[in-house]
Amino acid sequence: ATAPLAGSPARPAGQALPPVVDRIPTRDKVVFLTYDDGAERDPRFIDMVRELRLPVSMFLTDSVAGPGYAHFARLRSVGAGLQNHTLDHAALRGLPYAGQRAEICGQQNKLKSRFGLRPRLFRPPYGTYDTTTLRAAADCGITAVVLWRASMGPAGLTYTHGSHRLRPGDIVAVDPDETRAPTLRERTATLLRQIQRQGLTVGRLENYL
Repeated sequence: ATAPLAGSPARPAGQALPPVVDRIPTRDKVVFLTYDDGAERDPRFIDMVRELRLPVSMFLTDSVAGPGYAHFARLRSVGAGLQNHTLDHAALRGLPYAGQRAEICGQQNKLKSRFGLRPRLFRPPYGTYDTTTLRAAADCGITAVVLWRASMGPAGLTYTHGSHRLRPGDIVAVDPDETRAPTLRERTATLLRQIQRQGLTVGRLENYL
């Protein structure tokens, strides 16, 4: 008698884990703008993205963005990319595989149900992760884990690697701000002026990853 077929693993044996990137090697004079969580839902930011044809990537957390998914549908309609930032914004590093997979795949399923898309890119909350995170992300269909080289907060740009200027290929995180002052549109406008002063422009992250 023949043996029963073995069950197919979620991730083929030997499949590479997704890369972790905070910049993209490119000769193009571009940087990439990313926004986390989804707490700020300023309609003027949608206008800005539309008017400037500004390529932005929104890493959404369901527990934060969920009440405002209609806002992100409008952002998507003017060209924003929607990507995965977990269901509940849990710090993943050190959690068991099942818990990490539930956070990542759960948000994949939410975004698929709401927007008809399954993101390829994932940002772990707080930028913390471990090998289990990468395994779970791969098993949920993620092809790259996205960190950042610089972040834009109310006080301006800060750099993670001691640099004092943006370089081509850098990924910039525009920090969530609970105070809402300055607004997301205002912080983005300040950042765009700095990008332009440094001889750079904004590229679409999804076209490079």
